[in-house]
Formats: sequence, C-alpha cells, structure tokens
Amino acid sequence: MEKIIESVPNFSIGKKAENADIIVKAIKSVGDSIILADYSFDLDHGRLVVTIFGEGDNLIRALYEGVKAAIAKIDINEHDGIHPYIGVVDVIPIIPIKRATFNDCVKIRNDLSLKIANDFNIPIYIYGKIAKRPERNKLSSIRKGGVKELSKRMSLKEWKPDFGPSSLHPTAGAIAIGARDILIAFNVNLKSGTKEDAVEIASKIREKNKGLKGVRAIGLFLESKKKPQVSVNIVDYKSSSIKKVFDTIKNAAEEKGIDILESEIIGLIPKDAMFQNMIEYLKLKNWDESKVIENYL
Repeated sequence: MEKIIESVPNFSIGKKAENADIIVKAIKSVGDSIILADYSFDLDHGRLVVTIFGEGDNLIRALYEGVKAAIAKIDINEHDGIHPYIGVVDVIPIIPIKRATFNDCVKIRNDLSLKIANDFNIPIYIYGKIAKRPERNKLSSIRKGGVKELSKRMSLKEWKPDFGPSSLHPTAGAIAIGARDILIAFNVNLKSGTKEDAVEIASKIREKNKGLKGVRAIGLFLESKKKPQVSVNIVDYKSSSIKKVFDTIKNAAEEKGIDILESEIIGLIPKDAMFQNMIEYLKLKNWDESKVIENYL
C-alpha cells in the first residue's frame, strides 16, 4: 500500500455473536486489498470493534460492505448493550498511519459518508479533526443522551446532519464518521465495588474534570462478570500513557478499598505506547503482539 490508513468501525450488535461473524465476513469479502487486523465482540457492551488497514477506494469498499451487512441484519430498536451508541453502525474513525495525511482521511470520510447516506438514507454526523462544525469535534457531544436524545436534537438547525436526512433511520439510527489521531481504547475492571464507584473514578480521571490530558472515561457495570468497569479512551497517549492512566485508576480505586481485577486493550496500539512488563503490570488479558500497529506496516 502506498498510503496506509487505519479504520476502526464500531458496530452496535447486541448480544448476538453471529452478527459479528456476518459483518466481519462482509468486510473480508473485498479480498486482499485491505488488511483486517483485529476484531473483538464484547457481550456486556453489545459491541463489535473491527480494525482495518487500507487506502482510498479499497478501504471505502470494505467499510461500505460492513455497514451494508449491519444495516440489513440489525434493528437498533432491539439493541442490548451498556456502551453509548447512536446507531447500528455507531462510529467509523479514519486514521492516517503511514505516508497518509489528514486530507487523505477527510476525502475518504466525505466520499464514504455521501455514499452511505445516499444508498441507505441514513443521517451522518462528521466528528473529529476538521469536523464541519466545531461543536462536533468530540464524539461525546454527538452521542450525548444516546439515540433518543439525538432524535430530539435533529429538528434543530444546529443539529442538522452533515450528510443524509434530518431524521433517524427507523432501524439503523445514525452514524458518526470522522478523521482523527490514534486512540487507545483501554478498559479496567475492578475486583469489587459498584457502578457508582466506577462512575466516580471515571469522572476523576477525565480531562474535562481537570484529570489526565487527553483522557475520556465512563463508568459501567458488567453484568456477565458482576464487576464495575472504568472504560477509557486515551486520545493523547504521549501525554497520558497507558501506565499513567492505569496507575491513576488504581490509586483512585485503592482510596475506596478496591483492587484492580484485570484490564484489556480494545483494538491495536502503536509500539511506542508499550512499556516493559506491560502485560503483568496492567493485569492485561487477551494480549499478544498481533495488537501492535507496526506489525502491519
């Protein structure tokens, strides 16, 4: 590939693991023109996260096939999962990795958004770097209140979608698509405590609450494990390393008399985000070298 671009589409698939297989198969159907590097399905989150590398029209085609399969198979009105969402295809980030620029990503973003909006009559919101409206830079501002609150806001001029109709798709909701930098999705499961404990810790570490720079976090409760979870997006890993985030969560939990059970990284991370003895230190589960971006370059 001349220009390597990463995309990490997130699908709201509920509790049905077979939906994950259908979507992944659809993405793979475009062949060797893209690299499907990783995918994971979380039962509690009700969420499928896929990592793809590609460029230009080939990447657009792979993403389009995944979107097409998800919209055909899943009804957002029946969704069951604790992760925030606005649609069956919740978010599609486009990330420059090697020999690619943000302008390359913006072109893919716009071409993909137009094609999906036209073919499926679904509203698209543009977020991230070079968003069409500055108040939509942060994905959380679009997701605020979930699909129901977004439906109410769409009648306002300032919340008109960037592409597509000014109302939700009846079964697929809406989609957020954006160009952004590398993000590290990092979940820390607590050994005991309540959802409220996780919410309080998440609030404490968030950048917007004068916590860690480039950190966004929410507190959840995993019914399958009966454990609270601090779910983190690190949008500036060079300012706030995985280790720093983990240590801050660990210290906040210990103040409550709570230990860390385990942690997990969703998707891939760059090599320079790793550190010595990382697996043991973070109590990291399901980790191997296939989750390092540089292995695919």
